[in-house]
Amino acid sequence: MPMSAKAHSAAQQLNLTEAEASEIAMEAYIYAYPLVLMEITRRTMTNVAKPDAITGKAPMNLFGHKSAFPDANFTDVVRANADTLYSMLWFDVSREPLIVECPDSHGRYYLLQCMDMWSDVFASPGTRTTGNAAQCFAITGPRWTGPPLRGVAQIHSPTDQGWVIGRAQINSKADYDNVHAFQKGFSTVPFTHYGRGYVPAKAMIDIERDMSAPVEQVTKMDASTFFSLFVKLSRFNPPHANDYPQLARMQRIGIEPGSVFDIGAIASVAQAALEDAPPLALKKIQASMLKLARIVNGWEVIAAPVGTYGTDYLRRAAVAYFGLGANVPEDVICPTIRYGADGKPLDSAKNYILHFESGEAPPARAFWSLTMYNDKQFFAANPLNRFAIGDRDKLTFNPDGSLDIYIQRETPGAENEANWLPAPAGGAFTLTMRIYWPKADAVDGTWRPPPLTVAG
Repeated sequence: MPMSAKAHSAAQQLNLTEAEASEIAMEAYIYAYPLVLMEITRRTMTNVAKPDAITGKAPMNLFGHKSAFPDANFTDVVRANADTLYSMLWFDVSREPLIVECPDSHGRYYLLQCMDMWSDVFASPGTRTTGNAAQCFAITGPRWTGPPLRGVAQIHSPTDQGWVIGRAQINSKADYDNVHAFQKGFSTVPFTHYGRGYVPAKAMIDIERDMSAPVEQVTKMDASTFFSLFVKLSRFNPPHANDYPQLARMQRIGIEPGSVFDIGAIASVAQAALEDAPPLALKKIQASMLKLARIVNGWEVIAAPVGTYGTDYLRRAAVAYFGLGANVPEDVICPTIRYGADGKPLDSAKNYILHFESGEAPPARAFWSLTMYNDKQFFAANPLNRFAIGDRDKLTFNPDGSLDIYIQRETPGAENEANWLPAPAGGAFTLTMRIYWPKADAVDGTWRPPPLTVAG
């Protein structure tokens, strides 16, 4: 009589060595990390009764539009950007498609990055791909077999749930009203209500929900909590087609997506490996970023794949940890610098200069910016409430056409404040450059970001 799947898994667990169990448990945590982090982020960002213009949070299947830039109190997502206004939508298409209508941007650059629950980008409607004219599309789930809608494009989501991150170009705070008007043109309607009028049901707030930073919530999870949630989520958000070799390895330690996970029922060798995995795997994720990047004048430039990862699960986990919501390079390139020329972390006690020679500013078809983060990957409070600086600011150029950006804690003087990006009041910091709709020489690496130097 053939052995049942459960019995087969149990037999595999008994045949594992400690080294094999430890290796597979680490792989399982790294593989599962983006899905768990996406879910905790979803819970945090949808735990509101109605869309909130301050936080950008909204109930499921509704857009939440941020009306102003994030500030130093924003901790929902690490390494947020402070130079676009977000329009965020967490969708659930497990029962039926969701119709998304977009207004004409009238030439304004925008991007609607669509991610599945594994954090992979599966579509990018907007200026670069579909243009600036008004459009309408339906997000369909992995099991949808219904009829298509005439005149409505279909975007197939690999998972039942997912996240759409909209970013609209904004030239200054004086441009707020124009962007707000653009945001109001976005709408969502369930498939069965399309063209028939729709009033969303009232959402309920879970007052017991942990609303702390999602990355911190996941870091605190023990193995039982983490893997139980992962297995539960995978029932509704199926693995990708090229994940089956990894699924087979995880089955050897008792993890089967779509099944039930009980760490107490797993053989002792596998159980011990799973219990030890979270802190060890997190260290590997944290240490992997430098290995995944090519270093260009001190800047970490993440080489492809980014946004879509194939079977590079460590890269996917690392990008999720350091900046959940990464785009594909054709939409945005984000060089990051964490260390000075001495190999030590950038120090807010020092004064730095980023110098661009004439004609060597970041090559963007849309716009570019430089954003400051503290040692926890969040914005740092400063006297100007300035968290990013870029080509939409009134920068002062040198007589020869070159540009200096001053990165320091104290003012560089009134004559240089237009080019000042304030550093945190204390401790280490990092910088991320964002190049939206980059030109070919930025995508292929021909253009190189300049080194960051210590002033004087």
